[in-house]
Amino acid sequence: MAEWKIVVKDRYPAYLDWERYERIQIMLSDNHAEYKRNQTRGAPRDGAAVLQGIVWCGRCGHKMGVEYKNGNRYVCNFLARSQGGALCQHLPADPIDACVVEAFFAAVNPAELAELMLAKDARQQADEAFDRAEEQQIKRLRYQALLAERQYDRVDPDNRLIAAELERRWEGALRELRQAEDAFERRRAMQNQSDDLTPAEQNDFIAAGSQLPEFWQRSDIEWGRKKTLLRSLIDKVILQRVVRDRITIRIVWRGGDVTEREVEPRVHALSALSRGAEMEVRLLELAHQGLDDTAIAATLTEEGFRSPRRSYVPVRTVQVVRQRHRVLRQSTPTRSHHLPGWLTVSELAAVADVSRSWIRHRIRNGVISIHQNALHKRVLFPDAAATIAAIQELKSGVRQHLDFTQSATE
Repeated sequence: MAEWKIVVKDRYPAYLDWERYERIQIMLSDNHAEYKRNQTRGAPRDGAAVLQGIVWCGRCGHKMGVEYKNGNRYVCNFLARSQGGALCQHLPADPIDACVVEAFFAAVNPAELAELMLAKDARQQADEAFDRAEEQQIKRLRYQALLAERQYDRVDPDNRLIAAELERRWEGALRELRQAEDAFERRRAMQNQSDDLTPAEQNDFIAAGSQLPEFWQRSDIEWGRKKTLLRSLIDKVILQRVVRDRITIRIVWRGGDVTEREVEPRVHALSALSRGAEMEVRLLELAHQGLDDTAIAATLTEEGFRSPRRSYVPVRTVQVVRQRHRVLRQSTPTRSHHLPGWLTVSELAAVADVSRSWIRHRIRNGVISIHQNALHKRVLFPDAAATIAAIQELKSGVRQHLDFTQSATE
């Protein structure tokens, strides 16, 4: 169609009207996988990376590909393939997808959708003004080409020098006209591509906005359909890793509006965090103040710190850092060794002049029958003279068995 010289519309009855035909052509062009320049989005395909085909590199400006090996990832290797350079970007897809999907759900509510449509209308007005200026420029170039053609037709063929110069001017005028027309058609195609959201579709989005999160989680919905749903509002997504633990996301919506977000992906170590050294110093400071690991983890999380693989600071991270620096945990107050009315094994051994192992050995072989105290979860003997006398008699062989089971449960 770009090479047609003459188009007469509505001359014969057609199966499709001209507007619908143009929209189908734009859709086919958009779905075309352009392997050389990668300027089209390509058709939505199966796969869990929902930004496939619409994600671009924020460093070099080229389209990013998708890798599903060892986790979903967005990869830009254009410079590596074309110039033998290093890999441009290699980003985890899951946190990026979650952020973009969340922004999509937020944009579908009526208030945000109305703002999006206002921005789209403003962009359309600016495009129309630019179209008028370009049309005037094309008319001027067309007149110059026609004038150059007339001058060439009027020249004397025998005057070859002048004829060659006029022919060169004519060809130059035609070249400028063709370039201006091609640029105008390309820009118009991009404008038409951004006008997919019809008023009926807007109403459908408003009606279904509250149900979209539930729809998205359904396992019977194919990934291709989910990607098509995202593309109805999102034109493209631009990614750039600012530092090792932070990625900026620029979402370009249909109509030209832009939303910027940030995600913090997982990293391999505490040293890879931009605030890792600061967190380590703060952690040791809290440990020296006597806080336990749980309190330290909660304090660091409240102060905005995170671990390499979590959005918060777990207790295990505190333990690893503290032990690496040989900072011992503050000892907690121990339970009282003496309970009024009771004797522990150690206390009984001291007052009865026997060893603790002697008492424990006879408890294990059943010579002394006793149970753990139900309240204190310990072996306790009654603090009475009769208890000490019984132990002495057992030691001297006067008695062969002692039974404290009744007193231990009291």
